[in-house]
Amino acid sequence: MILALAGSATALACGLGAIPVWMLGERAEALRPALWGVTVGLMGVASVVGLLLPALDEGGDVAVAAGLATGVAFLLVSRRALQGRDVHVGQLSGAGVQRSVLVFGVLLVHSLPEGFAIGTAFASDTKGLGLFVILAIALQNIPEGTATAIPMEAAGFSRPQQFWAAVLSSAPQPVGALIAYGLVQEIEGLLAFSFAFAAGAMLALVVVELVPQAFRRDHLGPAAAGSLGGAALMVGLALTLGV
Repeated sequence: MILALAGSATALACGLGAIPVWMLGERAEALRPALWGVTVGLMGVASVVGLLLPALDEGGDVAVAAGLATGVAFLLVSRRALQGRDVHVGQLSGAGVQRSVLVFGVLLVHSLPEGFAIGTAFASDTKGLGLFVILAIALQNIPEGTATAIPMEAAGFSRPQQFWAAVLSSAPQPVGALIAYGLVQEIEGLLAFSFAFAAGAMLALVVVELVPQAFRRDHLGPAAAGSLGGAALMVGLALTLGV
């Protein structure tokens, strides 16, 4: 019960990341190049520090390479499938909605191995490790919620939709935590591949979708500043938490 509640709390923390996007109000339009840059910085650093490096710690090079390749392929196939369709969410459609769905999908996929990490740490005999990992992932989820809300704001989604999409992007975390807690020995063997898979999908998303959107010729400066700011935030968070 405690583990399920902790995993649910980390998912709710992701919704908090949407609040800064709401507070910008009409300024969001003028700041959109910088906000896209922030998304690039947040997700780029999170994919390396929060996923790829833990994958290398957990397993061998073969498992990590296989996970990365599978994650990249997953993103590219998903992107091609979405591009071939007129994606609708309610009354909204178009490229902005497709991009929002891609960001949501990648964060949804990457939250499952984070849930595995929560459950594995909770089952560990190391004192305080479970609480440390839960707090680390909950805090990391806040800027990831921001990354979810930014493209949704640009596409015209409402504030409640942005909040709940951010929360739902981390919904697999409590599920993954309970699975890992019950099958800790078996799950430990899957952590390297699953972390690398999520890292590959996220890095591919950043390169093929978010960077071209952020770094357009007419607003390179704000995009670069936003990217540096987002990256610095995630690096500072990782250093603070000792990740």
